[in-house]
Order: sequence, then C-alpha cells, then structure tokens
Amino acid sequence: MPVTNGADIMAANTYGFIGLGNMGGPMCANLIAAGLSVQVFDAADTAALAPKGSAATDNVGALAAAVDTIFLSLPDGKIVHAVCAEIANAELRRVTTVVDFSTTGPEAAGQALAILADVGITFVDAPVSGGKAGAVAGTLTVIVSGPDAAVGDLAVPFRAVGGNIFHVGPNPGQAQAVKLLNNFLSATAMAATSEAVLFGQKHGVDMSTILDVVNVSTGRNTATMDKFPNRVVPETFDAGFAMELMTKDVALYLEQVGVAGTPDAVGSTMSALWNAAHDKMPGSDFTKIYRYIAGEK
Repeated sequence: MPVTNGADIMAANTYGFIGLGNMGGPMCANLIAAGLSVQVFDAADTAALAPKGSAATDNVGALAAAVDTIFLSLPDGKIVHAVCAEIANAELRRVTTVVDFSTTGPEAAGQALAILADVGITFVDAPVSGGKAGAVAGTLTVIVSGPDAAVGDLAVPFRAVGGNIFHVGPNPGQAQAVKLLNNFLSATAMAATSEAVLFGQKHGVDMSTILDVVNVSTGRNTATMDKFPNRVVPETFDAGFAMELMTKDVALYLEQVGVAGTPDAVGSTMSALWNAAHDKMPGSDFTKIYRYIAGEK
C-alpha cells in the first residue's frame, strides 16, 4: 500500500548515511536539503564525497555511536552485511534503526535483519528505483518493507528522496522482491525494444517514427517512452545506470526465482543476454544493450 501523506512523524532527530556514490550522494544531499541533520561515511573517501552541509565521520563505528538512524546505499549484499556487522559491533552504539536503500535481494535482506536484530536494531528494507536522475531530483520510487511503526517514523526522509513511496509489506525482503522484479521488467523492456526497433529499421522505418507509433499504441514501455528517445536516439547512452549493475540485478532476480520456484523461461534468457552484453561492453551504460543487440563492436 502507498505510504500516505499524513502528519510528519520523526522518531529520530539525527541521521547517518553510508555510501555516497552515484545514488547515495544525491539522496543524502536531498535529506540535507529537507532540513535533516546528517553525518556521513564512505569507505572510498568521505571528505571528498560528503555533500555540502553534512558532517564527515571517520568510520562506521563512530557513525553508529553518533546518530539514531543510518541509511545505507551500497553495491551489494556482502558489503551491506559487512557494514551491518560493524554497526552491530560498534562501541557506545546509539543507532536504533538501519534503512537499506541498496538492491541486494530477499535473502540478503533477511541476513541483514538477523545481524541487526541480535543487538536490538530495527532493519527497514527500502530499495529505490529511478536511477541517478531520480536520485538527484528527489523523485525516486522508494519500495519499503518493515514494521509499520518504523516505516511511519521515516516518512520525512522518505519524502525527501522519493516522489512515490510504497510500503509493500512488514517483512524485510519483500521490498527487495518487488525491486528485483521491477528491474527485470526494465531490463526486458530495454532488450525487447532494441530487437523490435532494429526490426522496424530493417524495413526502412526511422527510429523516431517507430517510437512515435509505439508510444501511442499497446507496445509502449519505459524503454520506448524514456530510454530510447532520451538516450538512444541522441546516441548519448547516459541513463546513469551501469550495464554491470543491470546484469547483476537480472542475475540476482534469476537466482531468487530459483529459490522461490517460480517460472524462469524469460528470466534465464534475459540473464544470458545481459551477461553476454556486459562481457562485450564492460563499463558501459545499460542503454548500450541496443548497440550490442545491433551487433556493433
């Protein structure tokens, strides 16, 4: 169910943010712009990456001792688990809630929950969708699962980073499931649209004309409406989400489909395709899947 726009509830007065990369940096900046007090840490270089208005800390333990709520925006589940363990083991620990904006998968969320629950810290699973542009604009979709009270207490920070906030269930891991299926659909739309557009071009139809028709017809999707007109047609390929990350997310989706025992015919095909594209075009933006499918080097 969507989180409503009721009265703002703030159980914690101070916040910490760990992971100041392409997504975490602008999300943290939006928390500060909303008037929240934020202390930050990034293993790469806290001083260089800290948004204006934030306070840099020396390590995870120091952050855990200084704030009530910590947000995470990290590359994968292993790193999330390592950071959660540091938080749990911190001396003079003050933090009572950890919110994970990362995409890690349902099993990884469950492991993070277990690490933190052992020391009485509430864990809220809150992966986001919308890419770097959404992170900068504060318009991300925030997909949340966790206890009702904890999610309600986070209304203000969630609104600072997101345009749409959905509380999808009480158990951490449920939000990860929704995030993975969303990214799988996004990846499938991008790959399928690439094939379809190439088919139309082979018949002498201009790419923009194809998109104009599809976008007022039943085949429209996020790739035809956004990624192609804004990133592929102008050949900028700059959606701000790496092919490596999309490949990881599709592989993680397929892995979790195996755990769940649900159908995987499309998922297995997509995972193989994205793995091959990443092998051929390492370091590329995910929209370059179009050039891979077109057979370009």
